[in-house]
Amino acid sequence: MQGISFEEAVALIRENDPRFEADAYFFLREALDHTLKSLKKPPTGPARHVSGRELSEGFRELALKQFGPMALRVLAHWGVRRTEDIGSLVFNLVGSGVLGASDEDRPEDFAGGYDFETAFRFPFLPAAPRRRATRKATKEARP
Repeated sequence: MQGISFEEAVALIRENDPRFEADAYFFLREALDHTLKSLKKPPTGPARHVSGRELSEGFRELALKQFGPMALRVLAHWGVRRTEDIGSLVFNLVGSGVLGASDEDRPEDFAGGYDFETAFRFPFLPAAPRRRATRKATKEARP
């Protein structure tokens, strides 16, 4: 018996859980590939396990790289607003059989990760206003 395709799995998932746009699942698959490459998976042997924190970080890196200052808006449009949502995407795919997980993997592994507002806005805030505020505080502190 042949398994269903990734596209079919996403369509079935979305029938039961419409919280996330299909694009979020496709991006998650890209983020997993990106994370595996950044972890320097050996070219032979079994696939390396990726933790929830590692995948969340790879997801963040790829979103910043692909979407730049629009990352927060794109992810919000897809329904992804916190690291727990990344875990929901992962475990929806695990439940459909297109993604594997170890017995120790849990959705809670994605809880309490980075704050999306900080992770996706801060890298694009201008540095100049922060320096001016520091200079002003320094001038005021002088006798």
